[in-house]
Amino acid sequence: MAKNQVKQNEKPKFGFRDKLAYAAGDFGCNMSFALKGTLAVFWTQFMGIDSIVFAGLLLVVQVWDAINDPLIGTLIDSDTRKYRLGKFRTYIFIGSIGLLFAGALCFVPLENAPSMAKNIIFIAGYVLWDAFYTIANVPYGSMLPLITEDAGERAQLSTWRSIGSMIGNAPTLLLLPMFIYDADDNIIGNRVFLVAIIMGVIGFVSFQFMIRNTVERVDITVTCKEEAPKFNFFKAVGNFCRNRAALGATLAAVSVFIGTYGAQTASTVMFQAYFHNAKLSGILTVMAYLPMVFFMPFIKKIVAKWGKKEASAVTSIISIVACIAMFFLPITPDNKGILVFFIIQFICGLGQGVYQCVSYSMMADAIDYNEWKHGTRDEGTIYALHSFCRKLAQGVGPSMGLVLATWMGYVAENKADQTPEVAKNMFILYVAMNLASAVLKWVSTAFIYNIDKKTLSKMQTELAEHRKSDS
Repeated sequence: MAKNQVKQNEKPKFGFRDKLAYAAGDFGCNMSFALKGTLAVFWTQFMGIDSIVFAGLLLVVQVWDAINDPLIGTLIDSDTRKYRLGKFRTYIFIGSIGLLFAGALCFVPLENAPSMAKNIIFIAGYVLWDAFYTIANVPYGSMLPLITEDAGERAQLSTWRSIGSMIGNAPTLLLLPMFIYDADDNIIGNRVFLVAIIMGVIGFVSFQFMIRNTVERVDITVTCKEEAPKFNFFKAVGNFCRNRAALGATLAAVSVFIGTYGAQTASTVMFQAYFHNAKLSGILTVMAYLPMVFFMPFIKKIVAKWGKKEASAVTSIISIVACIAMFFLPITPDNKGILVFFIIQFICGLGQGVYQCVSYSMMADAIDYNEWKHGTRDEGTIYALHSFCRKLAQGVGPSMGLVLATWMGYVAENKADQTPEVAKNMFILYVAMNLASAVLKWVSTAFIYNIDKKTLSKMQTELAEHRKSDS
């Protein structure tokens, strides 16, 4: 007969070091991930792959995701070996080594290679990068609920993870356009490759800091009087599909990624051809993250008073209203129009701020929900399926955006020299995809995710009692 034992060992008290170390993990992930938004422009405008062909290639590589994420999650859940660093940090260490070079493989500047060779180079580079990214990212996300059991501290960890993401993304995407676009707003492919190598090194150092400074306080071990039950992947997947909290948190993340990455091609072309200043495109990232910075000091109090679900759902309405306003306000292709656009984009970001702070914590609660409802945690598999859906959205979004942009007149061969009608269409496409994303996220957090403040309190109380009786 097997028992799951969860006990709080005598370990250092949760504090700033934990938050900084956990933030460093997502900073490391985003040193590799931040460049992903440049893929479509790099491969269509610089490497010369046809836009529709590249949209198809993006979908093809997601087949690897369909195998990759659940495979790694299952491997982690079923791995009972003892590691000096613990199994989560051991896998993160292995992934961090691969990411030293894998990110640059997605941007090999061989613009004169044959068309078929370019297709193969892209697929091979992306598959290798995705494999190492998953090996690092899945255990990183899975270990959040093991650092602390306290709901407020989990919300803080989720916030600091978003801070790590912000610091990895915002400065990079703000500065990157200044280096990779020339005076005519066209991309310089050789520089993208060099930047990817530098970012890989920075990411590796960040991962090492995270590995050496993360403390897992919640120990989950299995003791056997006879024989512990073997891990059942299909049962774990079935539990995920019946885990309404995990489905709601996943759909919310998927909506954000489809909107964000689906609008990237339109966003780049919008700044190239509508606003005629591609180097300002990175400011969009700052507008997206600044609201999160505003909410960070208050997130623990917000969660304590209103709850993660409630606060995320209500503030999402702000994003919906802001996106609708962009269709009617005078956002003209001049400096005044750019200013109005950035102001409305900031207001739109305010609607995302609370959700950005607590999104990972909501998923950590969903893992606890799985234990509460089904008696098993299955952290690796649940987070892997969550990660799979997110990454599928990161592939479907850009593919959808690229197909829609082409349908609306975008011609990659023209680079920054698109017609005024196409430039205006790219603005419309950008706003429309962000509006659809905001609506879907609101539906997911308000009506599907089911761990409200009252339910969370009940779940934590009953889990604590159950764990105590099993110890």
